[in-house]
Amino acid sequence: MFDYALAHWLAFGTAAVLLNLSPGPDLAFILGKVAQGGRRAGFAAMFGIWAGALVHVALAAAGLSVLIASSQVAFSLVKWAGAAYLIWLGVQALRAGGEGLAVTGLPAVSQWKTFRDGALVNIMNPKMAVFMLAFLPQFVVPGAGPVAAQLALHGVLIIATAALIEPVAILLGDVALGRLRRSRRAALWMERALGGLFIALGLRLATEKL
Repeated sequence: MFDYALAHWLAFGTAAVLLNLSPGPDLAFILGKVAQGGRRAGFAAMFGIWAGALVHVALAAAGLSVLIASSQVAFSLVKWAGAAYLIWLGVQALRAGGEGLAVTGLPAVSQWKTFRDGALVNIMNPKMAVFMLAFLPQFVVPGAGPVAAQLALHGVLIIATAALIEPVAILLGDVALGRLRRSRRAALWMERALGGLFIALGLRLATEKL
Protein backbone atom coordinates (compact mmCIF):
# COMPACT_ATOMS: atom_id res chain seq x y z
CA MET A 1 0.00 0.00 0.00
CA PHE A 2 1.09 3.61 -0.67
CA ASP A 3 3.45 2.57 -3.46
CA TYR A 4 4.35 5.88 -5.11
CA ALA A 5 7.08 6.82 -7.56
CA LEU A 6 9.75 9.36 -6.66
CA ALA A 7 8.22 11.82 -9.15
CA HIS A 8 4.97 11.66 -7.20
CA TRP A 9 6.65 12.63 -3.95
CA LEU A 10 8.63 15.42 -5.62
CA ALA A 11 5.46 16.90 -7.13
CA PHE A 12 3.48 16.60 -3.92
CA GLY A 13 6.33 17.88 -1.71
CA THR A 14 6.82 20.94 -3.91
CA ALA A 15 3.10 21.69 -3.91
CA ALA A 16 2.84 21.23 -0.12
CA VAL A 17 5.80 23.54 0.57
CA LEU A 18 4.56 26.26 -1.78
CA LEU A 19 1.08 25.96 -0.29
CA ASN A 20 2.37 26.49 3.24
CA LEU A 21 4.74 29.30 2.25
CA SER A 22 2.02 31.33 0.54
CA PRO A 23 0.43 33.98 2.79
CA GLY A 24 -3.11 33.06 3.78
CA PRO A 25 -5.73 33.50 6.48
CA ASP A 26 -4.30 30.67 8.61
CA LEU A 27 -0.85 32.23 8.84
CA ALA A 28 -2.38 35.67 9.31
CA PHE A 29 -4.43 34.35 12.23
CA ILE A 30 -1.40 32.68 13.81
CA LEU A 31 0.81 35.77 13.51
CA GLY A 32 -2.04 37.90 14.80
CA LYS A 33 -2.11 35.77 17.93
CA VAL A 34 1.68 36.10 18.22
CA ALA A 35 1.22 39.86 18.20
CA GLN A 36 -1.46 39.57 20.86
CA GLY A 37 0.09 37.06 23.24
CA GLY A 38 3.59 36.08 22.17
CA ARG A 39 4.97 32.76 20.97
CA ARG A 40 2.86 30.68 23.38
CA ALA A 41 -0.33 32.15 21.93
CA GLY A 42 1.08 31.66 18.44
CA PHE A 43 1.76 27.97 19.03
CA ALA A 44 -1.67 27.48 20.61
CA ALA A 45 -3.25 29.09 17.52
CA MET A 46 -1.08 26.95 15.24
CA PHE A 47 -2.14 23.71 16.94
CA GLY A 48 -5.75 24.84 16.73
CA ILE A 49 -5.41 25.52 13.00
CA TRP A 50 -3.89 22.07 12.54
CA ALA A 51 -6.75 20.47 14.49
CA GLY A 52 -9.24 22.21 12.21
CA ALA A 53 -7.27 21.10 9.15
CA LEU A 54 -7.38 17.49 10.37
CA VAL A 55 -11.17 17.76 10.53
CA HIS A 56 -11.23 18.86 6.88
CA VAL A 57 -8.87 16.03 5.93
CA ALA A 58 -11.17 13.52 7.65
CA LEU A 59 -14.20 15.00 5.88
CA ALA A 60 -12.46 14.86 2.51
CA ALA A 61 -11.42 11.25 3.09
CA ALA A 62 -14.97 10.36 4.10
CA GLY A 63 -16.42 12.16 1.09
CA LEU A 64 -18.49 14.59 3.17
CA SER A 65 -16.73 17.62 1.68
CA VAL A 66 -18.68 16.91 -1.50
CA LEU A 67 -21.78 18.14 0.31
CA ILE A 68 -20.26 21.55 1.00
CA ALA A 69 -18.70 21.76 -2.45
CA SER A 70 -21.96 20.89 -4.24
CA SER A 71 -24.55 22.59 -2.03
CA GLN A 72 -24.84 26.37 -2.13
CA VAL A 73 -26.93 26.31 1.05
CA ALA A 74 -24.40 24.25 3.02
CA PHE A 75 -21.53 26.38 1.72
CA SER A 76 -23.32 29.60 2.67
CA LEU A 77 -24.24 28.38 6.15
CA VAL A 78 -20.67 27.41 6.98
CA LYS A 79 -19.31 30.56 5.34
CA TRP A 80 -21.53 32.96 7.29
CA ALA A 81 -20.89 31.15 10.56
CA GLY A 82 -17.14 31.42 10.02
CA ALA A 83 -17.32 35.06 8.94
CA ALA A 84 -19.44 35.98 11.95
CA TYR A 85 -17.02 34.23 14.30
CA LEU A 86 -13.99 36.02 12.85
CA ILE A 87 -15.72 39.40 13.05
CA TRP A 88 -16.73 38.65 16.65
CA LEU A 89 -13.08 37.89 17.49
CA GLY A 90 -12.10 41.17 15.85
CA VAL A 91 -14.65 43.16 17.83
CA GLN A 92 -13.47 41.48 21.05
CA ALA A 93 -9.89 42.52 20.29
CA LEU A 94 -10.95 46.10 19.54
CA ARG A 95 -12.92 46.29 22.78
CA ALA A 96 -10.04 44.90 24.85
CA GLY A 97 -8.42 48.33 24.81
CA GLY A 98 -5.23 47.03 26.41
CA GLU A 99 -6.82 46.18 29.75
CA GLY A 100 -5.38 42.67 29.62
CA LEU A 101 -1.77 43.83 29.32
CA ALA A 102 0.52 42.30 31.90
CA VAL A 103 3.64 43.87 33.39
CA THR A 104 5.71 42.32 30.62
CA GLY A 105 3.53 43.94 27.99
CA LEU A 106 1.93 40.61 27.06
CA PRO A 107 -1.83 40.20 27.29
CA ALA A 108 -3.08 37.46 29.60
CA VAL A 109 -4.18 35.11 26.82
CA SER A 110 -5.87 31.76 27.49
CA GLN A 111 -3.98 29.10 25.57
CA TRP A 112 -7.03 26.84 25.43
CA LYS A 113 -9.24 29.66 24.10
CA THR A 114 -6.63 30.49 21.48
CA PHE A 115 -6.43 26.83 20.44
CA ARG A 116 -10.23 26.65 20.25
CA ASP A 117 -10.44 29.85 18.20
CA GLY A 118 -7.85 28.52 15.72
CA ALA A 119 -9.69 25.23 15.33
CA LEU A 120 -13.10 26.86 14.87
CA VAL A 121 -11.79 29.47 12.42
CA ASN A 122 -10.39 26.68 10.25
CA ILE A 123 -13.34 24.30 10.61
CA MET A 124 -15.83 27.04 9.69
CA ASN A 125 -13.96 27.99 6.53
CA PRO A 126 -15.82 26.24 3.68
CA LYS A 127 -13.05 27.18 1.25
CA MET A 128 -10.78 24.81 3.16
CA ALA A 129 -13.22 21.96 2.60
CA VAL A 130 -13.48 22.79 -1.10
CA PHE A 131 -9.69 23.10 -1.36
CA MET A 132 -9.10 19.72 0.25
CA LEU A 133 -11.63 18.17 -2.09
CA ALA A 134 -9.97 19.75 -5.14
CA PHE A 135 -6.31 19.40 -4.13
CA LEU A 136 -5.97 15.99 -2.49
CA PRO A 137 -7.55 13.84 -5.27
CA GLN A 138 -4.85 15.05 -7.68
CA PHE A 139 -2.38 12.86 -5.81
CA VAL A 140 -4.51 9.73 -5.68
CA VAL A 141 -2.77 6.97 -7.66
CA PRO A 142 -4.86 4.01 -8.86
CA GLY A 143 -3.69 0.82 -7.20
CA ALA A 144 -1.57 2.58 -4.57
CA GLY A 145 -4.13 1.92 -1.84
CA PRO A 146 -7.71 2.71 -0.80
CA VAL A 147 -8.74 6.16 -2.01
CA ALA A 148 -9.82 7.31 1.46
CA ALA A 149 -6.47 6.23 2.91
CA GLN A 150 -4.53 8.04 0.17
CA LEU A 151 -6.54 11.23 0.76
CA ALA A 152 -5.94 11.01 4.49
CA LEU A 153 -2.22 10.37 4.04
CA HIS A 154 -1.64 13.37 1.78
CA GLY A 155 -3.81 15.60 3.95
CA VAL A 156 -1.79 14.72 7.05
CA LEU A 157 1.45 15.29 5.12
CA ILE A 158 0.32 18.81 4.21
CA ILE A 159 -0.06 19.53 7.93
CA ALA A 160 3.33 17.89 8.58
CA THR A 161 4.86 20.26 6.03
CA ALA A 162 3.30 23.17 7.89
CA ALA A 163 5.14 21.92 10.99
CA LEU A 164 8.41 22.72 9.21
CA ILE A 165 7.39 26.28 8.34
CA GLU A 166 4.90 27.79 10.77
CA PRO A 167 6.93 27.34 14.00
CA VAL A 168 9.79 29.29 12.37
CA ALA A 169 7.35 32.06 11.39
CA ILE A 170 6.06 32.17 14.99
CA LEU A 171 9.54 32.46 16.50
CA LEU A 172 10.64 35.14 14.03
CA GLY A 173 7.38 37.03 14.52
CA ASP A 174 7.74 36.90 18.29
CA VAL A 175 11.25 38.37 18.10
CA ALA A 176 10.17 41.09 15.68
CA LEU A 177 7.19 42.10 17.81
CA GLY A 178 8.89 41.72 21.21
CA ARG A 179 10.01 45.33 21.54
CA LEU A 180 6.66 46.71 20.50
CA ARG A 181 4.87 44.68 23.16
CA ARG A 182 7.00 46.23 25.91
CA SER A 183 5.27 49.54 25.22
CA ARG A 184 1.69 49.67 26.51
CA ARG A 185 0.78 52.21 23.85
CA ALA A 186 2.28 50.08 21.10
CA ALA A 187 0.59 46.97 22.51
CA LEU A 188 -2.74 48.80 22.48
CA TRP A 189 -2.32 49.65 18.81
CA MET A 190 -1.30 46.05 18.10
CA GLU A 191 -4.56 44.85 19.65
CA ARG A 192 -6.47 47.30 17.49
CA ALA A 193 -4.57 46.12 14.40
CA LEU A 194 -5.35 42.53 15.37
CA GLY A 195 -9.04 43.37 15.69
CA GLY A 196 -8.98 45.01 12.28
CA LEU A 197 -7.19 41.98 10.81
CA PHE A 198 -9.81 39.53 12.12
CA ILE A 199 -12.67 41.72 10.90
CA ALA A 200 -11.01 41.98 7.48
CA LEU A 201 -10.60 38.19 7.34
CA GLY A 202 -14.25 37.78 8.31
CA LEU A 203 -15.41 40.17 5.60
CA ARG A 204 -13.18 38.43 3.07
CA LEU A 205 -14.70 35.09 3.97
CA ALA A 206 -18.21 36.55 3.76
CA THR A 207 -17.58 37.58 0.13
CA GLU A 208 -16.25 34.17 -0.93
CA LYS A 209 -18.31 32.35 -3.55
CA LEU A 210 -18.59 28.67 -4.36
